[in-house]
Amino acid sequence: MLKAKDIMTTEVVAVSKDADIYRAIRMMVENNVTGLPVIDKDRMLVGVVTEKDVLKLLYEVEDRPGKVEDYMTRAVVAFDQETEIGTVADGLAASHFRRVPILNHGRLVGIISRKDVIQHIKEQWLTEKAPA
Repeated sequence: MLKAKDIMTTEVVAVSKDADIYRAIRMMVENNVTGLPVIDKDRMLVGVVTEKDVLKLLYEVEDRPGKVEDYMTRAVVAFDQETEIGTVADGLAASHFRRVPILNHGRLVGIISRKDVIQHIKEQWLTEKAPA
């Protein structure tokens, strides 16, 4: 059975929980992503920071510095790298988020997006439809 580790993206843009929130915003914009996994110094997943999390900065009267951990969402849905891809797909289909972190013993090792799952379905379909 196909596992999360078989289709995950391993080059994950992540941010430290101690990073300045404006650095995280720059990272999201520069990498054209809507959210970033938040990790500690040991690459343990501690949260996620999304566009939605930082929208509250719009209402700040002054440029107020803050750390990513001040804005991040701590309750994160993530899957182990050994999880079957069907379970990951079910999780993505049942939720509003577009991607999920993939972990190995709590450490961030990858990410799977809805697009990754769709790409896999397309490749599987093309393989099955290819002439023998």
